[in-house]
Amino acid sequence: MATAAFDPGGLTARLTLEAPVESPDGQGGATVTWSAVASLWARIEPVTASPGEEAGGGRVTITHAIWMRYRSDVSAGMRLVKGGRVFIVETAHDPDESGRYLLCRCREEGR
Repeated sequence: MATAAFDPGGLTARLTLEAPVESPDGQGGATVTWSAVASLWARIEPVTASPGEEAGGGRVTITHAIWMRYRSDVSAGMRLVKGGRVFIVETAHDPDESGRYLLCRCREEGR
């Protein structure tokens, strides 16, 4: 099996991994807050920028490939935060099944 050709020295972005926490809102729904799970080093690679429209205004959806050291607790629906930037994890997988790295496909919010 081929291993991912990746330089760990490229993990230069400090991110906070966050998990959603739902709390009942008293009206049958829930409010979502975010709880920090870990602080980690990662590599952020922009992948696509797709123009779109939201509520009658222009908006660009930006996707990223975010590499980090392998963790078993990362899943879709979590998010990674760097300062004011928020990356929603859409998929997370071990690209070569070696247990060394985790590749997350993310969508950046708020841009």
